[in-house]
Amino acid sequence: METLNVKVISPQDLLFFGKALSVSSKNSSGNFDVLPQHTSFLTIIQKSPIVIKPVDGKKITFTFSVSVMYVADNNVTIYAQPEAVNL
Repeated sequence: METLNVKVISPQDLLFFGKALSVSSKNSSGNFDVLPQHTSFLTIIQKSPIVIKPVDGKKITFTFSVSVMYVADNNVTIYAQPEAVNL
């Protein structure tokens, strides 16, 4: 089973680090899903839920006022503003 290495960080803390099957959210162009072998991708996400589906199947949702998601080589890094809200 192919997976993504996902890291969610804020200036103060590492909020999530682990393997996932997918990451989903919404940017200014609409909804999107990141799956293993996704092409390189950079986007800004504003006030939209970011849903991480870890390999155990239990979804984890984060919502930030603004964040930047960078995807490359099966690695997803989400840089979040300090006023993050975890739902």
